[in-house]
Amino acid sequence: MLRRTFLASTAAFSLQAAAKPNVIIILADDLGIGDVACYSPDVKVRTPHMDKLARQGMRFTDAHSPSAVCTPTRYGLLTGRYSWRSRLKSGVLNGYSPNLIEDSRPTIPNLFQKNGYRTGGFGKWHLGLGTTDPVDYTKDFSLSPLNHGFDEYFGIPASLDMPPYVYIDGKRAVAHPTNKIADNGEVKRGPYYRGGPIAPGFVMDEVMPKITERAINFVQKPGPFFCYVPLPAPHTPWVPTKAFQGRSPAKLYGDFVEQVDDSIGRIINAADPTNTLVIVTSDNGSPWEKRDMEENGGQWANLMLRGQKSDAYEGGHRVPFIVRWPGKVKPATVSNVPICHVDLLATCCTAAGIPIPTNGAEDSFPIQPALSGKQGPTAVRPHLIHHSGSGLFAIREGRWKFIEGLGSGGFTQPAKIAPQPGGPTGQLFDIVADPHERDDVYLKHPDQVARLSKLLNELRDQGRSRPA
Repeated sequence: MLRRTFLASTAAFSLQAAAKPNVIIILADDLGIGDVACYSPDVKVRTPHMDKLARQGMRFTDAHSPSAVCTPTRYGLLTGRYSWRSRLKSGVLNGYSPNLIEDSRPTIPNLFQKNGYRTGGFGKWHLGLGTTDPVDYTKDFSLSPLNHGFDEYFGIPASLDMPPYVYIDGKRAVAHPTNKIADNGEVKRGPYYRGGPIAPGFVMDEVMPKITERAINFVQKPGPFFCYVPLPAPHTPWVPTKAFQGRSPAKLYGDFVEQVDDSIGRIINAADPTNTLVIVTSDNGSPWEKRDMEENGGQWANLMLRGQKSDAYEGGHRVPFIVRWPGKVKPATVSNVPICHVDLLATCCTAAGIPIPTNGAEDSFPIQPALSGKQGPTAVRPHLIHHSGSGLFAIREGRWKFIEGLGSGGFTQPAKIAPQPGGPTGQLFDIVADPHERDDVYLKHPDQVARLSKLLNELRDQGRSRPA
């Protein structure tokens, strides 16, 4: 039954996709669900462009990154496969790591490129380059974004607080990182960046404007096109340009969020609005603790959700997710359907009438049923696997969320708790009744614990969660 329903929904939307829509995916970096005004009545920042996008389309309230940290989310988004099935079992790559995406693996840009689309990527790559460890930035990369389906790619290798500080353009660094800078600030705090090699003329507060302009130039050209914009902000370092400094009650962080919103608005406004599917989301929750909220004007970046970036708790992976698709998605609608970034490959392919590959996209479900207005916890996918920064697994099915261990699994302390004799070895929450995960009901529902633990093991062993 699941397979028949899946194929039927895919076929129905493929028929509607004859016009070859343009597709824009904008992925903010560390933007919390509470950082977007249309999600939070108490927000301290202004996000008029994302708010307008929500009025023109659909806002999801139960959308998730496949991991609670950067690199694995990017892998999952582009491939439709959970990153923990790759060689990366925890953590993130650095600026010198080799390429993570397998050379023959289908990706969204690869599939669109093969079907007559122009494909461009602009922003933070963070998926490794080349095959050597460390990467040699004085030579062309043997594996680059161009090997994964992008006609052009301009941006930075990893996070804006990770060396080397260089621009990459296609298969090479624009300039070699021959200079050096020292560490600046405390980890996770506003001005922080790691010391290391930097290219002459590389200025951090110029990165967002340069990426934005390249993306605008790309989407202004005739389609059909696929455009992926993984913005490097509002991840540290918080470096808003002078035009945005001092604008927000949430201080420097809020200024940077407002610049992110401005970039999003400028990119989507440059494209043809009549035949463009636009998706705006974030790679994980914000890395904010209580002190961050207090120091930045009371900005609750993750709403009141438990946890933060890297955690298995909702604050680590529940993210803003807004879709605008004129004529296909009803304006000013809200969906409570659980979805995940790994679903974007199947969703984009279905929208463009491109067959979902049988040799990839193992965990990707098209979200078109939700875009059509269908509600309910299983409208798109029967279950969803979460993964923390340290590699702690959780599984969500309907109202139940089972975490396979004790502690946050991420930045929130304690990250790991040893089980006590006779005590629980994991955590169980009723996410519908208790979205803030305050009441652990592990001992009250041993049947659910056993069932979900068994299902999680099966999905890991099978190597896929989408029907073959």
